[in-house]
Amino acid sequence: MNTTEFKKFLETVLLGLVGGYVFGLANLPLPWVLGPLTFVMLWQGFSKRKVNWPNPIKQTGLIILGIYFGLYFTAETFLTIGPYFLPFLVVTTLIISVSIVVSTLVTKWIEVDQVTSVFGSIPGGLTEMVIASESLNAKSSLVVIFQTVRLLTVLFIVPTIIVFYFTGQQQVTGASEVVAETFTWGGWNYLWFIPPVIIGVFIQNKIPAGIVIGPLAITALMNIGLVNLPSIPEFVLLAAQMAVGISLGKSISFADLKVGGKYCYVYFGITLFLILTSFGLGAGLAYFTSLDLATAVLSVAPGGIIEMVLTAAYVGGDPAIVSALQLTRILVIIICVPPLLKWYFKKNATKHAA
Repeated sequence: MNTTEFKKFLETVLLGLVGGYVFGLANLPLPWVLGPLTFVMLWQGFSKRKVNWPNPIKQTGLIILGIYFGLYFTAETFLTIGPYFLPFLVVTTLIISVSIVVSTLVTKWIEVDQVTSVFGSIPGGLTEMVIASESLNAKSSLVVIFQTVRLLTVLFIVPTIIVFYFTGQQQVTGASEVVAETFTWGGWNYLWFIPPVIIGVFIQNKIPAGIVIGPLAITALMNIGLVNLPSIPEFVLLAAQMAVGISLGKSISFADLKVGGKYCYVYFGITLFLILTSFGLGAGLAYFTSLDLATAVLSVAPGGIIEMVLTAAYVGGDPAIVSALQLTRILVIIICVPPLLKWYFKKNATKHAA
């Protein structure tokens, strides 16, 4: 890293710290994720300067958060999830179906093809949806833009609504405060975190979200065994959140959003509709099962696993159950949806050609 790059790196760290502090001061949800994200995105957009945030720092943050989520898992968690699995699959299928139907319908009024529209609005991983859309000759640049609009909408709206609603219902504890209350220095026990780190690095490009899922799974397995795992220091958790927030802000450019132009508002509206639908289905899941409302809604919400789990920790939900069910949703979408959509659109193309 030369002098110019190092100065940009320090500039980026400062933006992240100020963003996190300001959002924390304003008592906004997920301040150390959304604060750095917002400040970095705005800084790049208005100053026309690219920030310097090496990928290994982002990966380190994701690994730490994966380990943190894994610490919530106990043997009881796996027993608890069982009764919710099938109802959750039904709810996930409904959300995916609603997304496909709505995104297909809007193509009757806008100049976007059905394949691009569906892949641009479905609540799956941005990278995975772009790759899948390319194999069906969709406009991948528009898929990136519409998925970015979806991501930003979910990141800012879902945690805000959940936090403000449940703040009025009960006393909540910030995620960082949870760590602060339970933290004790683990000494040599921190060496137990080496295997999750190694697994996360090894599978990061082999399975979707592997950099988070790997450490989470290994930590959870060790935590339900006989291993005495230490808690994570508060400053480490906050630094990990800031690392992820900065990387998200860096990846969002005003130029990309402008390319989508007049259609961004359409996919913003689709995302709002999906959020409302997920809230309704989450409430139904809570009604028909023993899940509390916060846990059910955050498990169903079409958002990123990191943000939803941190929000669950904040409002007193069950982060372990939210982690498990959000992972289930992501895997269902990534493994099942692209092949089904490929089959559907190819069938339609063949039908119209005939």
